[in-house]
Amino acid sequence: MKVGILGVGTMGSLLLDRCVNAGHEARFFDPFPAAREKAARLGGKDCRSPEVVADGAECVFLFLPGPAEIRFCLLDEDGLLKSAVPGLVVVDMATSSPCNTIEMAKAAQERGVAYLDAPVLGRPKAVGSWCLPVGGDAKALDKARPVLELVADKIIPVGGSGSGHTIKLLNQMMFGAINAMTAEMMAVAKQVGVAPRLLYETIAASGAGTVSNLFRELGPRVAEDNYDNPAFSVTLLCKDVNLAVGMAAAAGAPPLLGRAIQQLNEIALAQGWGAKDTSCMWHAVEKMWGK
Repeated sequence: MKVGILGVGTMGSLLLDRCVNAGHEARFFDPFPAAREKAARLGGKDCRSPEVVADGAECVFLFLPGPAEIRFCLLDEDGLLKSAVPGLVVVDMATSSPCNTIEMAKAAQERGVAYLDAPVLGRPKAVGSWCLPVGGDAKALDKARPVLELVADKIIPVGGSGSGHTIKLLNQMMFGAINAMTAEMMAVAKQVGVAPRLLYETIAASGAGTVSNLFRELGPRVAEDNYDNPAFSVTLLCKDVNLAVGMAAAAGAPPLLGRAIQQLNEIALAQGWGAKDTSCMWHAVEKMWGK
């Protein structure tokens, strides 16, 4: 299959690598030189614009930061819809606004292009076992499925356009809550004389109901005080939870905890932690206390 990928960062490069190894022709677009160089080493073909990526492609997969970047890559004068031909399937695997997804799906449909939202539920290291809640047309999903199965073992149709992104944003609200509580707990532990490493190791070994998979990933980074090469950055978490809070508020269900968590995310971002892994946020709590 001729496959296009827009955005070959942490997640997009994983799909590209598996596509190349499976024998698909993979071309890509990314504005960041380091990402392009890595993708080229993996065997992808570097393209100068989304339009070139879409030219002749059967499926194009989006791993973009958010709604603004998605709109640009689809609708700009060099956007993928400019060269897209009827029958193309676009699969949006980013975390985005359901409203934006519905709008992009309508724009794509006018060109005879199918648009699926299939955001990733899963961490980078779980590639191959990701879960994808998919919104959109079943026939389009059948066409994209052989590629999606390279990175996911659970592909779940969840409804019409935007449904996949709705579920992803709800998941991100819960992610933010676990991350924020872990951060606050670690900061409090240090203040009351319990070393964060000891706290993590004790709770992780306990088998208690509080031990989530996310806690098991956050804890070792806190113990080592190492937040570089993020699995998920503070900037992206802040963006995701902001989208989730906005979605909930627009539906007449303003989230109390979600807004409190987003305040902590924004404080961490303002303190300069944006490029770091979200596990760093216990230091943001310490700094709020003046410690």
